Amino acid sequence: MSPFSRFALYFTEVARSGSLRKAAEKLHVSASAINRQILQAEAAFNTPLFERLPEGLRMTTAGELLYSDLTRWQREFRVTRQRFDEIQGLKRGNVTLGMVQSLTRGRIAERIAAMAQTHLWLNLTLTVDNSQRISQLIRQSEIDFGLILDPDGQSGLNVLAFAELEMGVVMNNRHPLSTRDAVSLSELSHERHILPGDSLVVHERVAALYHRQGFQPENVIGCNDIRLIHTLVAQNSGICVLSLLDVMTEVEQGELSFVPLRHSVMRPLTLALCTAPSRQLSRAAQMLIQQMTEVIDAMSVTQR
Repeated sequence: MSPFSRFALYFTEVARSGSLRKAAEKLHVSASAINRQILQAEAAFNTPLFERLPEGLRMTTAGELLYSDLTRWQREFRVTRQRFDEIQGLKRGNVTLGMVQSLTRGRIAERIAAMAQTHLWLNLTLTVDNSQRISQLIRQSEIDFGLILDPDGQSGLNVLAFAELEMGVVMNNRHPLSTRDAVSLSELSHERHILPGDSLVVHERVAALYHRQGFQPENVIGCNDIRLIHTLVAQNSGICVLSLLDVMTEVEQGELSFVPLRHSVMRPLTLALCTAPSRQLSRAAQMLIQQMTEVIDAMSVTQR
């Protein structure tokens, strides 16, 4: 049972698709029935909710306000339903979370998989994107929580847990310097350097480091994909300055080596678990947040 009217269902689907026909196909009702509900609502509100354009329907300002309220009410009702289930002893939960690409392998991904295996009643929706996009989804309450990098530049977020992960040089396990406790850029002057592309969070840190030390490697490979950088380093095609987070799984599995930079003034990369300040979290979401917090705390301990 849902307390939301037929109109609310029709309206939100048309708003998402921008088409009566597409909404009708999705909802398995006639386009005329949907249009009739919208026309009746516009008459009752005394304001148009959509602009009728040749290419489809586009929300007016009033329509956007209504869509925002309806989707918020629907999200909050899902949480209420879960709480009703908890009162009755039923196990059912929906959790939505976002994460950056570097977390799709390793401890975070493994803990999520373990939770999915042991809690079959748990419905998960996972979104992988960059930190800016995940932050936006958190602020808009589109997801319960997110795992992002460097939250200082993102306003309107609550940080529930974080780990600071040092920067260093990633190299092939057979590299002569791979067993060192620390290394300086000057010791790598004759190496081919793989430079992280500007779409990667570490790009600005690495560029600033090279600039401060007046270091300009002659032989470089530019790359904006962490997985490809892993492959290049593993094949001994070069070395790369990255965060430990970027290669934690590969280092733990013995595939790559990570050597901290000597006397480095580079800021560590911060991994943070964030929610929206006003977000009401279900018990299922709180449970998963607790699991993620344990993993993040363990990451901090690993470096000590």
